[in-house]
Amino acid sequence: MSMIVSRGDITKMHTEAIVNAANNTLLGGGGVDGAIHMAAGPGLLAECRTLNGCETGEAKITGGYDLPAEYVIHTVGPVWQGGSCGEEELLRSCYRNSLELAAEHGIKTIAFPAISTGVYGYPKEKAAAAAAAEIKKFLQHHDMEVRIAVFSRADELLYNKLVG
Repeated sequence: MSMIVSRGDITKMHTEAIVNAANNTLLGGGGVDGAIHMAAGPGLLAECRTLNGCETGEAKITGGYDLPAEYVIHTVGPVWQGGSCGEEELLRSCYRNSLELAAEHGIKTIAFPAISTGVYGYPKEKAAAAAAAEIKKFLQHHDMEVRIAVFSRADELLYNKLVG
C-alpha cells in the first residue's frame, strides 16, 4: 500500500497497531515508551511482564488496551555508539521484525515512531534513511499502510524527503 509521514501523537493514531520504541525490559520508560504505557493503562504493563523482555532488534506484540490501536508492537532499538557496532542492521531489524509480526497478525495499518533517535542517540538522518529503506523493501511484497509518526515540522520534512 503506502508509507505516510504523520505529524502527531502516536498514542492517538487510529491504526490497527502502533510500534513502541521500548527498552529491553518492556516495562516502560521515558519518551515514546513512557507515553504509550501511560496512554494504554495498567493492562499493558501487566501483559508486558509476561513477555520476559525483548532483545535489541527483535519485536513482540501485545494488546493495545486503552489506546485507539488494537495492538502494540514493542521493539528495542540500538543505542548509537558511533555507527561501527552494527547499529544500522539492528535498527533495520526493528522495522523488519515489527512489520513481519504485524503481517503475521493480519494487521493492515501500523504507525512507527522514529526508533532510537531520542535518548538512544541515533542520528536522525541516518535513522530516517534506514527506516525508509526497510519499510519500502517490505512494502514491495506486502499490502500495508505504514505511518511514520513525527513530532516536529523538521522531522516531517526529513521523512517526507525519503518517502517520496
